[in-house]
Amino acid sequence: ACTVKITTWNVNGYRAAHKKGFMEWLQTESPDILCLQEIKVKTEQLKDDQLNIPGYKTFWNSAIRPGYSGVATFVREELVGSETVLENGLPDERFDDEGRVIRFIHSNTVLFNIYFPNGQRGSDRLGYKLDFYASLLEKCDELHAQGKKVIITGDFNTCHQPIDLKNPKANENNSGFLLEEREWVSKYLKQGFVDAYRQIYPEKVEYTWWSVVTRAREKNIGWRLDYFLVSSGMMNKVRDVVIHTDVMGSDHCPVSMIMDEL
Repeated sequence: ACTVKITTWNVNGYRAAHKKGFMEWLQTESPDILCLQEIKVKTEQLKDDQLNIPGYKTFWNSAIRPGYSGVATFVREELVGSETVLENGLPDERFDDEGRVIRFIHSNTVLFNIYFPNGQRGSDRLGYKLDFYASLLEKCDELHAQGKKVIITGDFNTCHQPIDLKNPKANENNSGFLLEEREWVSKYLKQGFVDAYRQIYPEKVEYTWWSVVTRAREKNIGWRLDYFLVSSGMMNKVRDVVIHTDVMGSDHCPVSMIMDEL
């Protein structure tokens, strides 16, 4: 059977990534679907070779605020059919002006590319982040009720378990590892989702983000913030999840999920 590779990457600036070998990486990695977060750019600011990627259809959801947030999904042309639907945002428009969500709907599968809010800038942002998790789960419950299969990928901005970050004890009071954030991830797992990487590798310690401030990457003091949550009924199609810790160019590294067809 033909396998499909979906890769997610928070590039921390799409134009910056282009200067750091993004196109060469894309040719080598050659995913069928690429989900980018934190593109920090509007399409009108892009050059033609950044906007039009050979072999892919590109879809963009930029934040209204310049140089902030934003997601893009690149889909191999042969996967984009007449029945393909792309939708931006969530049902609650509070979350729509920050360019955080693209939904790619392919037959019975809905792929969410998401840049979850960061809860760090004051308590209002933590509330916003938790509300975002709630709004998305409501939408997913609805899709599951309709018999759809769902994949959520992107930068979750939350570590789920102590195994997912280098210093869990020291970060208990920091956003990204607060109990109320982690409980939301648990809720997804109780409501029909599986953390594909952790299901396949229950004991493996790998990270996807390292602070640039402390040269944490050299010492591998990291966090696993980038996930694939898949409907539990799809898990039998998932062959592997690979964390590409050797790929530079951002404070996050890419993560790929390989599965039997979408």
